[in-house]
Order: sequence, then C-alpha cells, then structure tokens
Amino acid sequence: MKFDVLTLFPEMIEQGFNTSITGRAVSEGILELNTVNIRDYSKDKHNKVDDYIYGGGAGMLMFPQPVYDAYKSLNVKEGTRVVYLTPVGQTFNQKMAKEFAMEDELVFLCGHYEGIDERVIETIVTDKVSIGDYVLTGGELPVLVMMDAISRMVPGVLGNGDSSVDESFSDSLLEYPQYSRPEEWNGMKVPPVLLSGDHKKIDEWRLERSLERTRELRPDMYEKWAESHPEYFELQRKKKKKAEEKARKLAKKLAKQEML
Repeated sequence: MKFDVLTLFPEMIEQGFNTSITGRAVSEGILELNTVNIRDYSKDKHNKVDDYIYGGGAGMLMFPQPVYDAYKSLNVKEGTRVVYLTPVGQTFNQKMAKEFAMEDELVFLCGHYEGIDERVIETIVTDKVSIGDYVLTGGELPVLVMMDAISRMVPGVLGNGDSSVDESFSDSLLEYPQYSRPEEWNGMKVPPVLLSGDHKKIDEWRLERSLERTRELRPDMYEKWAESHPEYFELQRKKKKKAEEKARKLAKKLAKQEML
C-alpha cells in the first residue's frame, strides 16, 4: 500500500512513519511512503504558500495554486482517494481505518495556518476527516495517527495476523485485560482461567471482561454492541436459568439427605 502526503513538513511525516512497525513494513516493501513538500510548488519568489483571508479574519490561509500543483505532481490514477485532515471532517474510527486499508494508494493533504482555500479542497479532496474535537497546528500529526491505524489493517504489516483482529474496537468493544509473566507480581495474580489451557473458557472470560470494560468506559459503544448481538444476551439468560435450576435441584437433594 502506498501513502502520498502533501505537506509543508515532509521530514515530520518521514521521521514519524519510518520507525517501529510501520518503518519495518516500509523496509520490507509492504508499505510505501511518498512525501511532497507543497512549498516546492509555490510560484512566489519567496516560496510563499499563504495569504490573508478574503473578508477578514485572524491568521493566514494556504492559497490553492501550490497545493493543486503538488497534487498534480503525483500523477495518481483516477479515483484515488484524497484525504484532507480538518476539524469539520467525519471522525476517524476503526471502521474507517479498515475501509481505507483496502485501497492500493491514499493521498493525504495536510493543512496549516487557518487551513486551505476551499476551491482546491472542492477540486481534489474526496474525504474530509478529523481525529477528534480539538484543533491542532497542522495536519501532520493526524495523518501519522491515521496512517498508523490504517497500516495495521494491511496484511503482512503486523507479525501476528490475529493482532489487528483482537485489538480494541475490532468488534465495537474495548479490549479485555491482558497479562504476561510472572504469574504473580506485587501480590496480584494472573486470573486462573488464563492458565487453564481451556480456550473456550478463556474466550468466554475475555468477552465478559471486554463487555464489562466497555459498559463502564464507553457506554455508547456497549449499547451499539448490545443492539447488534441480542443472541448473546439470550444465551446468557438461558445459561443463568440452567444454572439456577441446577442449584435448586442440588439444594433440594441436600435438604432431602439431611432429613434422612
């Protein structure tokens, strides 16, 4: 998968992406990063890329010509998605990361100052995306966040193929607690079920912990999951009823033995 990034600070993107897991994927040829410095396409003798805003207002706005020419230099095929990072965009999430990961190539446009002239946005941008309800000085950090999340969905990027499936938000639930060695640390022990070797019970325990954590920390996500998985709660109801019936029979048996 190839990422093209139109930015005023290519070194910021390159240094952030060419490290750790994504950096390894680049060296192995699974991912490709291409950065384009928008300032290189300015026709101003001082390489200026911004100007005052028509109608007044604080700050400066990037004008369209260098942004458009930088984009045209990519020569991407028709239909390639161009993602503009902006506070007015749709909020980025795991579902979106999976969707973007299915593309062969993505172009990211990083704004700066007070943003970019709307005319070039209307001309080249296909997707407007935000990573949260706050304002940053530029689009570089949000782009790094998005590329990291998207890259994890690309086959071969993660060493363990199951990692991206098991992580938080993969099924609209927060991830369950995880433990490693030693079995006891600072008086706290690893839950016995994780040492049992019974994978069915382990999976059940993990789902229960995910549900508990999501219900406590992200009730909005929990409600959506509950609405789309009614069969789980029906199964839990049947299990509870069966356990209660079993307990009643045992209590009745013990009471009968005491009478003899």
